[in-house]
Amino acid sequence: MAESAPPSGSPDEPEGPGARPASPRPRDSGSVPRSGPAPGKEDHRRQRTGTGEDSAHPPSGPAPRDAAERTGTGRDIPAAQDTGPAAANTPAPGPSSPAEGTEGLADEPRPAPPGGAAPPPGPGAADPGGASASPPPEDAPVGSGSSAEAAVSVEDSLRFAFGTLTVLPVGAVRWDRAAARGGMLWAPLVGLAVGVAAALVGGLLLLLGTGALLAAVASVAVPAVLTRGLHLDGLADTADGLGSAKPAPAALRLMKQSDIGPFGVLTLVLVLLAQVAVLARLYGDSWAQGALAAAVSGTVARLAMTLAAREGVPAARAEGLGAVVASVAPARTALFVAGGVFVAAAGAGVLSGGGGALRCALAVVVGCAAAELLLRRCLVRFGGVTGDVFGGLAETAGTASLVVLALGSG
Repeated sequence: MAESAPPSGSPDEPEGPGARPASPRPRDSGSVPRSGPAPGKEDHRRQRTGTGEDSAHPPSGPAPRDAAERTGTGRDIPAAQDTGPAAANTPAPGPSSPAEGTEGLADEPRPAPPGGAAPPPGPGAADPGGASASPPPEDAPVGSGSSAEAAVSVEDSLRFAFGTLTVLPVGAVRWDRAAARGGMLWAPLVGLAVGVAAALVGGLLLLLGTGALLAAVASVAVPAVLTRGLHLDGLADTADGLGSAKPAPAALRLMKQSDIGPFGVLTLVLVLLAQVAVLARLYGDSWAQGALAAAVSGTVARLAMTLAAREGVPAARAEGLGAVVASVAPARTALFVAGGVFVAAAGAGVLSGGGGALRCALAVVVGCAAAELLLRRCLVRFGGVTGDVFGGLAETAGTASLVVLALGSG
């Protein structure tokens, strides 16, 4: 490290960067005790406050090593001498404040208030060792974005559920995983609304005298319209993916294609025929029987989606609806929802009489079991779930529950 030459007229400056400042020769009093503050700082205070007579010596800066570290040049920069009237108005820095000449070289300069007086050293002032720590701004955000995403209202969850599983214009604004967590737990309610709408359309056609078969066809068409056929399309794509002998990546690419293969067409025809046949049979008995079946099957279909979104079920792709809703629902909460649907279906079956409670409760169990079997097969075949898989699970659970409701109804 190069030595810095002391300014002219300052014979008492230290000779090198590692030397302690020599004690100045006192003019008015005795020598300064060695245990007191550094002589250079004492002269600096006398010069800046005007209390001492010796004002010719420039103030000594902090240790030369500290100055070299703060400037980053490897040279000892001597402290600048204050001149002018502002020097007399500037308060002396504390024992831990840096010298005037090196202050601001490493730290951000502190603005001076009106009047020429420099502000006192703040929390960010350097300590004697040269370290500094600036406090965080007062308006700095606390916490992370994940805590903000976790605060989802029931309204946002319902909007996500209806906005994702139907085409109803509910004005959903949240499409993140936090909203998906609540939305998938409310999925059975969406299914109940869709099933009730299908039952109302079927009942209207029965009142108009169209017959049970046409009423059943209309009841099957209503869920397809309210979902834009996405669940049926997912069922067909899942059947094509499972029916192909290709590896998982190729099967997933096949499922993303817009056309439907032979496995998908065959599965769609059989599923739709089964749904129409069951509803026509039940509408032939009474509108109440058909309406109950439509409502229960719609609820069970979306309950299968809730159970498939439980924790531990991975997504097959990194994008798409499957990646948004996969593993978002807590497993215990999903089972609690399933228990609630089971009790509600059994209670509705009691009102229908004739063993309706048993059939409705069994419809929930068999529908969820059929969907679980399909889910496990998809996990083995694709390595996870996709949006098509969720649609296939819904149609499978709904159809299985309808078949159970048709048993013993004649």
